[in-house]
Amino acid sequence: MKKFLLLSLLGIGSYSVAEAQVSDSTLVVAPPTVEDVSDYKPVRFLLGGAFEFGGDEVGTVTFTNGDTQSINAGQGVAIAVGAEFQFRKLEQLRLRATIGYKYVTTAADNAHIRLTRVPLHFTANWMATEKIRLGAGVVKHQAIKLNADGIGKNMEFDGSTGAIFEIAYSGIGVSYTIMNYKDQDNNTYSANALGVTISGVLPKRK
Repeated sequence: MKKFLLLSLLGIGSYSVAEAQVSDSTLVVAPPTVEDVSDYKPVRFLLGGAFEFGGDEVGTVTFTNGDTQSINAGQGVAIAVGAEFQFRKLEQLRLRATIGYKYVTTAADNAHIRLTRVPLHFTANWMATEKIRLGAGVVKHQAIKLNADGIGKNMEFDGSTGAIFEIAYSGIGVSYTIMNYKDQDNNTYSANALGVTISGVLPKRK
């Protein structure tokens, strides 16, 4: 009887130890945390700006001291808003779309002479590294107007479509735009422009 009780106790103890070992070795797969799931945001708000130079002369201002200032078709300061889309399975590829306002004026004190247009940009961008971005796409300019403010002839240009190429590092880049403007008299002007660009997305990527 004593032997039987001893064997029973040993058996129970062995089972308890084995059960504890199984419990210790059991792998529990935890569900992804809220942070892991929410980190992927396919669409982000995009802000941008550019300082651009170049193109053919579309107007000239002559000052009383004899100095002159040219207004070129590709020249201007631009601001833009839009969105950037990122693919989950191809994170290096980013699609960008923006609408902006591009503006250039002269140094004349007695007249507000300006060339204005509304640029639309659609580009595909590849992140070569974490900070280096290569972009290329289509740019369209609408509502292209040269306003002489009463001291000369106003000019309007047809909407124009061209190509844009960009390389950027950490939000600051260099761009080149290829396009032409055509005025109401069917004259064509090169609006090719070399630019310095600034852009960023909200919320920022980690």
